Amino acid sequence: MRLLEKISEAFGKYMALIVLGVAALSLFLPSAALWIQTSWINSLLMLVMFGMGLTIKPEDFAVVFTRPRDILVGCSAQYIIMPLLAFSLSRLFGLDPALTAGVVLVGTCPGGTSSNVITYLSDGDVALSVGMTSVSTLIAPIMTPAVTWLLLRTTVTVDVTAMFLSIVKVILVPIGLGFLINKLFGSVTQRLVRILPLVSTVAICLIVAAVVSHNAGNIFASGFVILAVVVLHNMLGYLCGFCIARLFRMPWARIKAVSVEIGMQNSGLATSLAGSAFPDLAMATVPGAIFSVWHNISGAVLAGIYRKITESGKQDERGGDR
Repeated sequence: MRLLEKISEAFGKYMALIVLGVAALSLFLPSAALWIQTSWINSLLMLVMFGMGLTIKPEDFAVVFTRPRDILVGCSAQYIIMPLLAFSLSRLFGLDPALTAGVVLVGTCPGGTSSNVITYLSDGDVALSVGMTSVSTLIAPIMTPAVTWLLLRTTVTVDVTAMFLSIVKVILVPIGLGFLINKLFGSVTQRLVRILPLVSTVAICLIVAAVVSHNAGNIFASGFVILAVVVLHNMLGYLCGFCIARLFRMPWARIKAVSVEIGMQNSGLATSLAGSAFPDLAMATVPGAIFSVWHNISGAVLAGIYRKITESGKQDERGGDR
């Protein structure tokens, strides 16, 4: 068990590099990953969501009731800023309907669990990050289909019912099951939680490998345009989150949490939903796969920057006390 915990710790620490390596291999040597079926994506994502459920405790929702304004501001920005950025960038770069659908779907998905890790590494408000992720995920069955339909109804046909049912199955059921098991068998789950980074990283790598390897040709065909859109979407999300939090005069730790939470999406869910919501648009899965790789890299870099700013501020405070 200790060996698994050490391996899990290493996987969590170097997740960005591992995912990047898997994506590169799947892109330039797709035959190495074609054995991973795209039909596995939902099951893999459910495993990740179940793991998230195992880490959730009743007290994690305390922030929802003790600081409702922060949660409201953060979740509102999540479902307003990221979808509008996605739609605007898709129009600006002239993406075709399939890629537009995929980018918008990334924007309308809730925050990802990776944001909690990045917030922790940033010395941000982890409680707020977990609260925002939990709330945005719980309301996703309503918000994601609704906002996607509002933005795309003139571009592509959105199967709202299929998307709603898929979110309930992929997110709410496994998270609820994990939460229940953690509540009933807390002593056991506390030991399992230590190897969750390993399980989550492997699952995410398999999802990325499946999507990238089966769409390698399409990714090369789209060139660097979709990569530019994904990078800008993510970076502008960080910036807008930062500005919104500053506008509401939040403390520095909360500013970092909101910035990270808004910029990082549950792109694995977007990849999964693309297959059910847009079955005739194969390229719709590509933006989510690219976002999965990129936001882990950018998040790790942003965490380093935020942490250095925090450490610099502490040093200045110590210097001023002398």
